[in-house]
Amino acid sequence: MKWKCTVCGYIHDGDSAPDICPKCGAPKEKFEKIAPDVEQIIERSRKTNQLHMDLAHMLTKIIAISEEGIVDNLDPNCVSIFQKAKKSAYELRQMSKAEIVAHINKQKWG
Repeated sequence: MKWKCTVCGYIHDGDSAPDICPKCGAPKEKFEKIAPDVEQIIERSRKTNQLHMDLAHMLTKIIAISEEGIVDNLDPNCVSIFQKAKKSAYELRQMSKAEIVAHINKQKWG
C-alpha cells in the first residue's frame, strides 16, 4: 500500500501511514491512502524516473569529457566532435530533466 501526505506530497510505502511524515512532520491523520490504479502508475514511474536520472548523470560525464577534449584542442576535427557531443549531451540531459518534471506534474512520481 502507498500513502500520500496531504501537506507535502511525500509518498510512504507500507501497510499503514507513518506516525509522522518524515519530510514535513505532519501527523498520521494527514496521510491518505493512494488508489490502486495510482499506485501502479507510481511503481512504473519509479523505474522510468530512475532511468532518466541515471541517463542525466551519464550525460553530465559526457559533457565533462567533451569539455576536456575541447580544451585539449588536438585538431579542428576532434574539437568539432567534442563540441557536438557536449551540445547533444546537454540537450538530452535537459530533456530528461523536463520529462521527470512532466511525470511529477502528472502525479507520476515515486
